[in-house]
Amino acid sequence: MKIAKVPFAVCGFQYQVVRLPLQLIENRLAARMDAEAPARLFYERSLGMLDAIVGTVLGDSKLKRRGSALAERSDKLSRAALLDAAATQKEEHADDELKATRDKAVTNQRQAREAKASEVQDARTEAAHRKNTAAEAAEKRANAAKQQADEVAAQRKSSLETANREAQVGIRAAEEKASAAAQSKLNDAQATRSEADSKRTQADRVEKLAELEKQKRQAARTSES
Repeated sequence: MKIAKVPFAVCGFQYQVVRLPLQLIENRLAARMDAEAPARLFYERSLGMLDAIVGTVLGDSKLKRRGSALAERSDKLSRAALLDAAATQKEEHADDELKATRDKAVTNQRQAREAKASEVQDARTEAAHRKNTAAEAAEKRANAAKQQADEVAAQRKSSLETANREAQVGIRAAEEKASAAAQSKLNDAQATRSEADSKRTQADRVEKLAELEKQKRQAARTSES
């Protein structure tokens, strides 16, 4: 060994002695922490940079390579951990958006059902109100007419019955209107299903015809040979 290199060798040995406690701490971190734990990666990167710097100063290429490799490994693991955390956050955000979309769809369906039921109930209530109003008015007219003559009373009674029939027609019309909407949707669904069945049948027919044609060609080739 050259005399000029002796001080560097001594310094290298002293650094190894000083570094021993740091190595013990690193080993304990490795035993207790996850390989990608931020604290462990920070410590390993700092230790690797220290080794690389000391190796450069002392001219110890082995120590420099080891320190650089440790620092680079820590950097890569840190970046991977950050990317993994970002991906996890995006996945959680996507799950939250999906849940919100599902909840909104369920709410919209519930509101649509409630609105439909409310419309039907309102129609029935309005029709019943018209029926009651018409019946009361007709009854008043009939009572007034009784005082004048039996004929007028009969006419008023007829008016009452007519009003009742009109009210019943109004109730039935409102119920039929509400049912017609539901039936229309059912008819559309049945029509779509029928169209799909028709297309499927047609496709089966075409497939069978193609198979028959294939068999005919095979039979023709067989007979020619």
